[in-house]
Amino acid sequence: MNDRLNGVSVFVDAVEADSFSAAAQRLNLSRSAVGKTIARLEDRLGTRLFHRTTRSQTLTEDGQIFYERCLRALEELRAGEAMLESGRKEVAGRLRVSMPVLFGRRCVAPILLKLAGEHPKLELDLNFTDSRVDILEDGFDLAIRNGPLGEWPGLMTRRLAHQRMTVCASPDYLRIHGEPKAREELLDHHAILYARSGRIRSWLFPVEGGPDAEILPRSRMRFDDLEMIADAGVAGLGLVWLPCWLVQQRVRDGSLVRLFENERRLSFDCHAVWPQTPHLPLRVRLAIDALAADLPAATDL
Repeated sequence: MNDRLNGVSVFVDAVEADSFSAAAQRLNLSRSAVGKTIARLEDRLGTRLFHRTTRSQTLTEDGQIFYERCLRALEELRAGEAMLESGRKEVAGRLRVSMPVLFGRRCVAPILLKLAGEHPKLELDLNFTDSRVDILEDGFDLAIRNGPLGEWPGLMTRRLAHQRMTVCASPDYLRIHGEPKAREELLDHHAILYARSGRIRSWLFPVEGGPDAEILPRSRMRFDDLEMIADAGVAGLGLVWLPCWLVQQRVRDGSLVRLFENERRLSFDCHAVWPQTPHLPLRVRLAIDALAADLPAATDL
């Protein structure tokens, strides 16, 4: 029975991933293992589930019918497991979480590692990416999102923490070029800007009763890595506009100085996002609770 259920779950992953290779990566299996599992399933059922070519795979008519039934069956199994797990005190099973690369490494992962240390049967599968994953399609239990969420049907959200941006410069830069006293003076300074996919990000400042003020200082350096921008700021190459959690240690050790301390700073929220389900697994609920409890201390600075 267990082998049969395993074959069904592999089949569903192969359909949702659109290829055996992608399914193998998701399941931590080899491509040949996925192919053999599907072949055994087809032999047992006595029908072909996929039309296969060298470039694509599509479901046969029987495969589509079987896939729809498998989805319902797996959803019932997951709901039953979650319902039973919610009555336990012991956390177990795999927790698959997606998060932004730098923010995840610096702020989110330490909290989840601490949680795993407290629960030896909890398995962590952490995905670090700055691209928006499809939580449902890619099979994640939880995703961490910064900024506006937009509309995502079938998902639940919870605000975890608040983040603020700040302008900084090194003491050497300020000694040579002087300190800007007003936002407009930023245009007279050199800056290290964030740019990604050819798009340069302007610096935003809240304005009472109106839209954010948008400023784009002069720059001969544009990076798509926030850590590199901070390092360039420490080297005295220009002003930087970065999240407070990223520059906190550099401000403490004196390598960066915060500017405009008495003015409002752009802020945005961090959310946990997860698939809507009647019974949230205990491991997911505890992860969300741990992040909501500990993340503000790391970000709301």
